[in-house]
Amino acid sequence: MKTNTAFYRDKNIWIYLLKFGLVFCILYFGTLAIIGLASPVGWYSPTVQKYFNYVSWIKMSLIHSTGFILSLFHIPTQTDPEWFLIRFTGGKGVIIAMDCVGYGVYSFWIAFVVANKGKFLRKTLWIVFGVLALWFINVIRITLFLTSINKGWPMPLGIDHHTWFNIFAYLLIFLMIWFYDRSFQAKNNKGTKTLRTKG
Repeated sequence: MKTNTAFYRDKNIWIYLLKFGLVFCILYFGTLAIIGLASPVGWYSPTVQKYFNYVSWIKMSLIHSTGFILSLFHIPTQTDPEWFLIRFTGGKGVIIAMDCVGYGVYSFWIAFVVANKGKFLRKTLWIVFGVLALWFINVIRITLFLTSINKGWPMPLGIDHHTWFNIFAYLLIFLMIWFYDRSFQAKNNKGTKTLRTKG
C-alpha cells in the first residue's frame, strides 16, 4: 500500500502524464482541425488549405513512395492527385483516405518523446527517426495492400489492413520506447563508471 501511495504522490509521474496528454491532444485534434479547415466545406480556410495542409503532403508522399517501390519491381502505376488515388496501370487502385495517414501513431510517438527526459536535439532526432519509421511501414502497408487487391491475395488471418498497420505501428513504437529508455540507461551507466574510475 505504501508503494502504491508513493506512486500516486509522485509529482514527476503526474507531470509526465499531463505533458503527454497535452501534446497528444494538441497534435491529434490539431490535425483534425487542419483537415476540417482544409476541406472545401464548413469552416473552410483557403490559407490553411494552401500553406498548412500537411495531411495532404503526407498523403502525396505515401502515394509517390508506393509508386516508386512498385516501379523497382517493374510494376507501372497511375496516380490521381485530386483524389489521392494510386492504381496499377489498367488495374485496381486505392484512395489514401484520412484514416490511412497515420497521424494517430505519429501523435503518440511525438507526445512520448516530448514528455520524456532528454535534451532538445536528442528529442528532435528521436522524433524525426520515429515518425519516418512509422511513415515507412505505412508505405509498405499501402504497397502490399495495393498489390494484394490486384493479385487477389487474401488478408492474413482475415484481418483488414488498417488493423495490421496499427499492430505493427504500435509494436514499432514500443520497440522504439525500449531503445529510447535503454539509450539513457547506457549513458547513466557510463557516467557512473567514469565517476568510480576517478574516485
